Amino acid sequence: MPLIQVSIMEGRPEEKIEELIHELTTTTAETLGSPKENIRVLVTELPKTHWGIGGESGYKKNQSN
Repeated sequence: MPLIQVSIMEGRPEEKIEELIHELTTTTAETLGSPKENIRVLVTELPKTHWGIGGESGYKKNQSN
Protein backbone atom coordinates (compact mmCIF):
# COMPACT_ATOMS: atom_id res chain seq x y z
CA MET A 1 0.00 0.00 0.00
CA PRO A 2 1.77 3.20 -1.15
CA LEU A 3 1.75 6.03 1.36
CA ILE A 4 2.62 9.53 0.13
CA GLN A 5 3.38 12.29 2.63
CA VAL A 6 3.39 15.92 1.52
CA SER A 7 4.24 18.94 3.66
CA ILE A 8 3.12 22.35 2.42
CA MET A 9 2.78 25.83 3.84
CA GLU A 10 -0.71 26.71 5.00
CA GLY A 11 -2.96 28.95 2.97
CA ARG A 12 -3.96 27.02 -0.13
CA PRO A 13 -7.64 26.58 -0.97
CA GLU A 14 -9.22 23.21 -0.12
CA GLU A 15 -9.91 22.67 -3.83
CA LYS A 16 -6.17 22.78 -4.57
CA ILE A 17 -5.42 20.24 -1.86
CA GLU A 18 -8.15 17.96 -3.26
CA GLU A 19 -6.60 18.34 -6.72
CA LEU A 20 -3.15 17.52 -5.34
CA ILE A 21 -4.46 14.37 -3.64
CA HIS A 22 -6.21 13.30 -6.84
CA GLU A 23 -3.19 13.91 -9.09
CA LEU A 24 -0.74 12.19 -6.73
CA THR A 25 -3.05 9.18 -6.47
CA THR A 26 -3.54 8.94 -10.23
CA THR A 27 0.17 9.27 -11.01
CA THR A 28 1.16 6.75 -8.36
CA ALA A 29 -1.43 4.24 -9.60
CA GLU A 30 -0.19 4.60 -13.18
CA THR A 31 3.49 4.47 -12.25
CA LEU A 32 3.39 1.61 -9.75
CA GLY A 33 0.40 -0.27 -11.14
CA SER A 34 -1.24 -0.07 -7.73
CA PRO A 35 -5.03 0.14 -7.32
CA LYS A 36 -6.14 3.66 -6.38
CA GLU A 37 -8.05 2.23 -3.43
CA ASN A 38 -4.74 1.13 -1.90
CA ILE A 39 -3.00 4.51 -2.17
CA ARG A 40 -2.94 6.86 0.81
CA VAL A 41 -1.99 10.54 0.65
CA LEU A 42 -1.30 12.59 3.77
CA VAL A 43 -1.11 16.35 3.37
CA THR A 44 0.31 18.26 6.31
CA GLU A 45 -0.12 22.02 6.31
CA LEU A 46 2.46 23.90 8.34
CA PRO A 47 2.18 27.47 9.61
CA LYS A 48 4.36 29.88 7.66
CA THR A 49 6.15 30.66 10.91
CA HIS A 50 7.29 27.02 11.05
CA TRP A 51 8.68 26.85 7.50
CA GLY A 52 12.24 28.05 6.86
CA ILE A 53 13.42 29.49 3.56
CA GLY A 54 17.00 30.70 3.30
CA GLY A 55 17.34 31.22 7.05
CA GLU A 56 14.01 33.04 7.51
CA SER A 57 10.51 31.85 8.27
CA GLY A 58 8.05 31.74 5.39
CA TYR A 59 6.05 34.37 7.24
CA LYS A 60 8.99 36.79 7.50
CA LYS A 61 10.05 36.12 3.91
CA ASN A 62 6.49 36.84 2.74
CA GLN A 63 6.45 40.13 4.68
CA SER A 64 9.61 41.36 2.93
CA ASN A 65 8.18 40.75 -0.58
